[in-house]
Amino acid sequence: MKIIKFEEIYRDDMIFTVLQAKDALGRKPTINPDLLDIKANYLDCNDMFWLAIDENDRVVGCIGCSRITDTDQAFLHRLYIKPSLKRKGIGSKLLNTAELWMRENGIAVSKVHLGTPKEQWFESYVFYPKHGYIEYEPRYMMTVSYTHLRAHETDSYL
Repeated sequence: MKIIKFEEIYRDDMIFTVLQAKDALGRKPTINPDLLDIKANYLDCNDMFWLAIDENDRVVGCIGCSRITDTDQAFLHRLYIKPSLKRKGIGSKLLNTAELWMRENGIAVSKVHLGTPKEQWFESYVFYPKHGYIEYEPRYMMTVSYTHLRAHETDSYL
């Protein structure tokens, strides 16, 4: 399995994976409008989107990252994994890829917005804390990359 920057040839397969993931969680499988045009909604905005591709050249996961204007912060979006491949480290690899890109691009704070009700999004509420994210207000989690902050700046994020 490899993690790659989004390529248009994988668009439909990515959408299929997202719909499968939503269906497996018992939600009505609908597509988020931003996923219909990754180039315009992420890449052209100086943001980023990655795909996890398996040995059969199929999309098995994805994650996006959008900067918060005029800050050193970004939101993660659309972390989805093919249901039959969950708990095999794919989500962690995608998250690590996004966090590395953020650090390399001067983003110190990574945030994620989680869905409600919490019971329907239980996997996210377990996954992110396992990777160092803390809830800073209902339905929102964050982690801080201290490598980009001076000592006196860290207090403002906690």
